[in-house]
Amino acid sequence: MILNHRHKLRMAEVVFPQNRNRSMGGGVKRDHQGKEKIDNRTVKDVPRNAYTSMFESFRDELDEHHDRRMRIGKVSRDVTALSKKIIFSLQRVRKLNQPLSARTQADVEERLKEIAGHLATIEGDVAGMNRYRYPLICLEEFVEAVSFCHYLQHQKLITPLETQEALPAQIALTASDYVFGIFDLTGEMMRFATAATALSGSMPGLSTEGSDNRTILTDMQEISSLLQICPTVGGKPSIYSKKSSIMVEQVRKVERLGYGITVRGNERPKGWMPDMNESGGGDGDQEDVSMD
Repeated sequence: MILNHRHKLRMAEVVFPQNRNRSMGGGVKRDHQGKEKIDNRTVKDVPRNAYTSMFESFRDELDEHHDRRMRIGKVSRDVTALSKKIIFSLQRVRKLNQPLSARTQADVEERLKEIAGHLATIEGDVAGMNRYRYPLICLEEFVEAVSFCHYLQHQKLITPLETQEALPAQIALTASDYVFGIFDLTGEMMRFATAATALSGSMPGLSTEGSDNRTILTDMQEISSLLQICPTVGGKPSIYSKKSSIMVEQVRKVERLGYGITVRGNERPKGWMPDMNESGGGDGDQEDVSMD
């Protein structure tokens, strides 16, 4: 009885070596000493038939497709981030229909050069039919940035042709890229109108030379009217409807801002910042709607 107990203790103290290179789920064959057995058998070649080469070509094509999609996704994220930085720089401007300051212009040009470098790496990946196979969501953000820059300098809406010329790469700009970018532009116009009105006490564009007494509110109302009667282009109808409802709410916020300045302008203290959430907040400023 004591002998059996000591034998069990000795067996419990035996530690079997483990191969770290093997997965936890696979079994390991060992000899009577607990050492792992080495399999010296050669791996047999997989039998080939008339369909093997065809499926190998399918495999190579799928691998190429996934690699291309990963490259495009990475570039798209980088271009989106750079476009947002352009918009952040432009939001420092406080007057319409005037040239940008030297510092802001240099910052915008530097970001555009970086965007050109990123887009140049995927020009071949999105050529031809691949332009519609792989979505480039970053171009919507790019359209928003260049259209906002164009509007601040000229108080005009940039055209699709001008947007294509501003794109620093040989990549086709689709109708949905342009339209969805203009949808998002209204959000930046709303933010600009809020900040500029709080500092000046009047709606931007009213006293600007060559503006034909058009304020930023008038421009937003015209853009909203045009996009609401525009046929749905690209993407899912639900995405278009969501962006349209957000745009309408942004126009209403600037309208309430204009009404407050006109009706109670003299009662506002200097530097007063309007509350954009009062009387019907709607869906807020969520103009960035995913296309997935």
